[in-house]
Amino acid sequence: MTPPPESTLRRMCWIFPDRESSRTGAMWRHYFWDMYAEVAEELGLSWTRHAPEAVTVDGLEPGKPRVYVDDELVTPQDTLFITALYSLPYQDMDVFNQYGLYAVLERAGFYLPFPPWLSPVANDKLATVLHLHDSPVPPIPTIRVGTGRDVGRHQYEVALDNLTYPAIVKPAGWCGGGGVNLARSAEDVRGLASLAQGGDTTLVLQPYLGDGTVDYRVYVVDGEPYAVLKRTPEAGSPVANASRGGAMEFAAVPPELAEATAYFHRRLPIPFFCVDFLFDGERFWFSELEPDGVIAPDFGDPGRAVQRDVTRARWTAYRDAHTRWMTRDSSTTTHESW
Repeated sequence: MTPPPESTLRRMCWIFPDRESSRTGAMWRHYFWDMYAEVAEELGLSWTRHAPEAVTVDGLEPGKPRVYVDDELVTPQDTLFITALYSLPYQDMDVFNQYGLYAVLERAGFYLPFPPWLSPVANDKLATVLHLHDSPVPPIPTIRVGTGRDVGRHQYEVALDNLTYPAIVKPAGWCGGGGVNLARSAEDVRGLASLAQGGDTTLVLQPYLGDGTVDYRVYVVDGEPYAVLKRTPEAGSPVANASRGGAMEFAAVPPELAEATAYFHRRLPIPFFCVDFLFDGERFWFSELEPDGVIAPDFGDPGRAVQRDVTRARWTAYRDAHTRWMTRDSSTTTHESW
């Protein structure tokens, strides 16, 4: 048997808009950024954060681009870029820069664990549901409405005839539980839409599954359900995210979700992603896709063994995928399976 080729990967660069406040940045470093870098170092790699503007590309010589990160030359052999789109309100001005850079890096021959086409599918909650509409775990029904200068004309209400209340109203593309609200009537929807108008924030509306709905995040590594984070909402809260007071614990993988993982990997043939499911007390619903889902800390364990283990598995999967990418047949298309 021929031994597998040796990895040439040395660096993982996470492209992330550099707009966090000093307080939030310190929280994220403690929460997972420092852990990501530490585990990468254990594997002989580096994991670093970079704003889109930190990448400079010299394309003067046709077919031979030279890419620099903070004035250091990097190559497809030694570097991969983590390019999940982030579009929180204070990152809006970076969205085009992120998309443009993703396309440039892909065309320059770099391996991207998430190809550029996946970002809009994963970032917009209805696009996710439509892409994965035949999931064995049924997607939660979703309505998408735009907001803007004419939101007061209520033209979006043409799609709301079959919406039941209470309903969840939230931004189509944010993360972390931000902007999730409970609307108890059409008038509540009108009020929330008028607030969203201030930032032209597209909204999605979904049926509320009831108080105490539990969120299960499945971490999928190389197509296998590697771990599950169970998130339980605070009493009276419609969302289970830690940022909204939810309680977190790593739990066993529910058999139904383990069986569904093969479907998601067929549709998303990438080394790592997270799938969020909601459990209403009787059944599971497919909720969201997170290609760069946070690997949360298990704060009850001073060594954070589970967080460290999942992070190590993620970086190892990236390294292995990069090796396959570098040794692929040159006749293949841009990425392994798309």
